[in-house]
Amino acid sequence: MNPVLKHLVLSGRRVVAACVRHHSSLTTELIENMDKKATWDRFYAESSSRTPTFKNFEWFFGFEAVQDFIMPLLQTKSHPDAPLQVLDMGCGTSALGPCIYRHSPLPVQVTCADISPVAVRLMQEHVRAKAIQPHNISSKLKFVELDCTQLHEHYGSRSVDLVVDKGTTDALLRSKEGKGKAGLVLKQCLKVLRSSGALLQFSDEDPDARLLWLETEAQEPGVMADVGVQEVGELRGVCYYCYQVTPRLIVH
Repeated sequence: MNPVLKHLVLSGRRVVAACVRHHSSLTTELIENMDKKATWDRFYAESSSRTPTFKNFEWFFGFEAVQDFIMPLLQTKSHPDAPLQVLDMGCGTSALGPCIYRHSPLPVQVTCADISPVAVRLMQEHVRAKAIQPHNISSKLKFVELDCTQLHEHYGSRSVDLVVDKGTTDALLRSKEGKGKAGLVLKQCLKVLRSSGALLQFSDEDPDARLLWLETEAQEPGVMADVGVQEVGELRGVCYYCYQVTPRLIVH
């Protein structure tokens, strides 16, 4: 087997096994169909039915592990009269987006998007019940059902300051039919990001594999992308990375 493919398969099984140890009936389905809406609807429905009270489900880790990668990118406003546009892509029932909303000193419009309406409804109900308050009174938080291969239907060109992807691309790359969708999502991100914006991908995939994939896929007419990586650290024996993709407009 190709070494890169072997790494994807092995790490995918390891991560899924760690994340869904309480959902054994879904493990095989998740590995093969993590690009499918129906899979996630079932996953979040089963997750919520197992506990009497809502609990955020975090892939990999929570906000605290990566806030030092995210918050420095929210220190400068791209437009003086408008909030920073932040997209938590494939949010599931993670607390990541709400935490950005709660901690950002500058006004932000945080959109938490997921393909699963079940996850979106659970988060909407949770946020209403908790009455989460923002650091900046002008900040806003919303949850939307959205297929992230079609970001252009929700965002205009060059309108987003930060896209955060915690495991969404990993899920697509590791599913049976999702690799093409992963490339499409990346291209959509490059279209909607401002030239001053950035995409952060949090992943356990080895840099030798992910950097090559990003550099290959981040090819859009009129746009070049700078790609970099930093180590997040080791958690439960798994090393995680933050991949940053920054679009650069080509001026002729």
